[in-house]
Amino acid sequence: MKILKCDLIIIGGGVAGLWLLNRAVQSGYNAILFEKDTLGGGQSVRSQGIIHGGTKYALNGVLTQASNTIKEMPQRWRDCLQGQGEIDLSDVEMLSEAHYMWSKGSLGSKMTTFFATKAFRGRVEEVSADMRPAVFSDKRFRGSLYRLNELVLNVPTVINALRKPVDNRIYQADISSAQISIEGDRVSSIVFPEHDLQLEPNSLALTAGEGFEQLASTLALKQPEMQRRPLHMVMVKHAHNLPTFAHCIGTGSKPVATITTHPCSDGKQVWYLGGDIAETGMDRTPAEQISFAQKTLAELLPWVDLSRAQWQSFHVDRAEPKQSSLVRPDSAFAQKRGNCIVAWPTKLALSPDLADQVLQLCTQPETVTDLSALSEFPRPETAVPIWESAFC
Repeated sequence: MKILKCDLIIIGGGVAGLWLLNRAVQSGYNAILFEKDTLGGGQSVRSQGIIHGGTKYALNGVLTQASNTIKEMPQRWRDCLQGQGEIDLSDVEMLSEAHYMWSKGSLGSKMTTFFATKAFRGRVEEVSADMRPAVFSDKRFRGSLYRLNELVLNVPTVINALRKPVDNRIYQADISSAQISIEGDRVSSIVFPEHDLQLEPNSLALTAGEGFEQLASTLALKQPEMQRRPLHMVMVKHAHNLPTFAHCIGTGSKPVATITTHPCSDGKQVWYLGGDIAETGMDRTPAEQISFAQKTLAELLPWVDLSRAQWQSFHVDRAEPKQSSLVRPDSAFAQKRGNCIVAWPTKLALSPDLADQVLQLCTQPETVTDLSALSEFPRPETAVPIWESAFC
């Protein structure tokens, strides 16, 4: 049997796992990644692609830990998109250089003052009437509009850019079906009998999202626990050339709706709806959720004619470290158990920060291995967005 020693084996090929693989290889680790299905096919490709700067986590007028943790991420991603950061993402398609925030009326004096503070300088900017995006240029728009320092990216192009430098280290395999040997609190070997191959990892990083539960059972990991935070997302496919990237805010601490716009292969656009629409939609049937979304958009953007649009909804779980009352975690999470490192970015934007944390928990690189023993493994495809199949 062939024996392959690795500094780091990453399980899970979403944006977090791929970012980690790039950083690990750059740092001299003999690292490989296994994905059982498609790259980004879990949470990554179902995200809205927003590189948050934390503003939406401060809608109660308080600078929260979540807002502070994530505020540096947009610039870190921008550096990469310009080819000057830790990973070259210059091939990534940017859907919008900014995300916007609007309210149906004027913001209260408390929020206006709050956004003008030093803490939000460079992160939030009020938009004058002559600089509004097309969707907010209608004369019936009477609200306040702010420009946020937050990018919106085409996620499949992010995945392809991340896989490009390390493609020879990415393989398709289901680790849970392999023969796992555990000595004490360490995974000592992973055997694939059909390939006559035994892997011996120094460190094992689990970035598999909701696939963590099955892996935890396979690897006998009792802690940390995972939570699923369910969302009921809505997609609106239309023929308008009306790119919209914005949070609508009300009186609560969460956006009423978050809209991003994504291209379809047939030339049309999809509005992808998150925010409170998605978070409160779990008790609604698909028909009820679509009806609710239609009514909400008609109230928020009454000048946009969606009478000929196609509507679909679907459920997705955000897999995260367990919190009391299933609240949203504030930051990326990495925790070591033996030689296993359990990792969740919790938000797409925090993938770079997660990689920093995981590498700090890895043992120092020490192996140099010929990867030809892995040549028989298939290579996973990049996932396609759900709207490419939902409207067939």
